[in-house]
Amino acid sequence: MTDDTTDRVRQRYAELATTAAHGATCCTPEEQTVFGASLYDLGDLGTLPATAAQASLGCGNPTAVADLHAAEVVLDLGSGGGIDVILSARRVGPAGKAYGLDMTDEMLDLARANAAEANVPNVEFLKGHIESIPLPDATVDVVISNCVINLSSDKPAVLREAARVLRPGGRFAVNDVIVDAEMDDATKADIDQWTGCIAGALTRDTYIELLEDAGLVGIEITETHRVHPHAASAIIRAHKPA
Repeated sequence: MTDDTTDRVRQRYAELATTAAHGATCCTPEEQTVFGASLYDLGDLGTLPATAAQASLGCGNPTAVADLHAAEVVLDLGSGGGIDVILSARRVGPAGKAYGLDMTDEMLDLARANAAEANVPNVEFLKGHIESIPLPDATVDVVISNCVINLSSDKPAVLREAARVLRPGGRFAVNDVIVDAEMDDATKADIDQWTGCIAGALTRDTYIELLEDAGLVGIEITETHRVHPHAASAIIRAHKPA
């Protein structure tokens, strides 16, 4: 895939943000069983603006696996409509903060509106690319993400940047898609499969290698459910040495 992939990803998610802002769901009933709001606790969903849930396109629930604590600073890579930023902000409380980073104006507009409606003041949404995070070194305690890293055309840069902004001892806790090693070349070359979170995903072994190269340790990858005949959603955890 070329740099054009980023533009295609931006276009797709801008369209999905517009769809959610108008009160419609983005996914087919079949897709909703493995992606989106169905993967969240109903109690959490009941406290969120409807458009935050409708814009949820992830393959898991990172706030449920990140073990967030009061007063922590959290960064969500590819924050979309803001669902995980809002939930994180509530978990870390008023002494903490939740950042959301996204490259798509439509998603940022939607996320800011959702955060305002949810009345969570300890959030900040940043425009930028996850390959070049617009935060200083050692800024955050936890990096989360929900099915976004697979969309990047430079995943080593994403993981290096995640490690850079983590404080010593900080945690990396994301949901992402991992692919089987035998995925066929036609699927890998399909731009629709890429923007749909499948074709660009890493294998388990490559993910581990890149996390290690970024300087993260304690790596754990746990498959949760299949999202494609040759791909699965997984919880991926690691931390920065203290």
